[in-house]
Order: sequence, then C-alpha cells, then structure tokens
Amino acid sequence: MKSGQRLSDTTADAILSMITIEKKYKPGDKLPNENELSEELGVSRITLREAIRILVAGNVVEVKRGKGTFVKKDFTEQPLTELSPMLSAKVGVDDLFEMRLIFEPEAAYYATIRATDSELNRILAIGEKIEEMIRKGQDRTQEEMAFHRSIAKATHNEFMNKLMPVIQESVSKGVFLYEKEHLSVEDVISDHRMIMEFMKKRNAEGSRNAMKIHILHATQALDIKKQ
Repeated sequence: MKSGQRLSDTTADAILSMITIEKKYKPGDKLPNENELSEELGVSRITLREAIRILVAGNVVEVKRGKGTFVKKDFTEQPLTELSPMLSAKVGVDDLFEMRLIFEPEAAYYATIRATDSELNRILAIGEKIEEMIRKGQDRTQEEMAFHRSIAKATHNEFMNKLMPVIQESVSKGVFLYEKEHLSVEDVISDHRMIMEFMKKRNAEGSRNAMKIHILHATQALDIKKQ
C-alpha cells in the first residue's frame, strides 16, 4: 500500500473496480451484505463501512435504510481523458500486445512485492475462476480483464491504472481471437498457474518472467507480428 493511503481508500477502489472494470455490479444492482463483502475483500466491517462512505460521497453507491447498499442508477464511469484518444483510435492488436509486453511483466514484479494479502488472495481467486471457466467452455473475458486489472492495481502505481483500458482492450481482443480461431488454451491455464505460484511465493522475478512468457505465448498462438 502506498504511504499515506488508507485501507478504506484501497477497499473503496476495489469495489469501484468491481463496478467499472469487472462489471460485476451494474447501476441499480445491490451489493452483497456487509459480512459477505468484507470477507470477499479481506477487510474488517469497520473498514468496509468507511469505504462505502467514500463511495457514497463520490456518488457511486447509495445506502437505502433497511434494504442495503446499491450502485446508483444514474452512475456513469468518467472516461480517462488522458487515454480516450488512444482508445478511440484504431489500434492494432500487435500494438496492444506490444504495450502489454512492455508494461505487464513489470506490473507483475511490483504487484508481487507490494500486494496486500487481501489483494493477493483476490488475484489468486480470479485466476482459479478463469481456469474453471475455461474447463467448462464459458466466456472468460470479464474474468481475464479482472485478473490483469487486479495485478495492475496491486502495484499501487496510479499510472498503471491509467494504462489499464489499453491493456484490457488487448485482453478482450485476445480472448475473442482465441475463441474465434478455436485455439488451445492449455498455455493460458499453465501460464496463469505459473504467475499465481510465483506471486503466492512472493517471488517477484519469477512473476515478471512468467507474465512475459504468458504474453509471448499469446502472440505466438495468435500469430501476432509487429511489422
């Protein structure tokens, strides 16, 4: 956690990520009850309440007495103005994967060092869910994006968060191409396991190399070449 950053702030950010990135909760949806959500996020109920207050102040959620906490019906995510021109441009898949190769191995390195225990547990849980969905032949796009987003957030580097829309565009396109071309996803499963194992052991160098291998495997499988 960055110096001066409260646990309630990072908890609020995690809930916001569930809404805006993972699309787990949509405008108007009710959040899980206090016990369930605090357990999922690995924080105390006191910390969760403070995080909810932060989100209420930010007009993200509202608390309805006797009913629970809901994402505001009129909530809309503010676009990242710094990157919106990049997102609107017709960025090629090769450029997107090259960006990932530049930034994500380092993100994995710093996330392994800096992730709180609750952040690490969340990354591992999402990774296990992805493997389960792959085995069942289910669409894993949102979970893949959540996996890479959670790693980036665990770096506690705000610039990495600004880059996430670009990285997630690459993840989304990659999953689509895998499914469209009916490509084997065994490398995806083994690569995720390798990343998770190194992160679990707090082996930052191993995590960096595992992430690099993961992205290179994807570029090879999808026959992505930078001219």
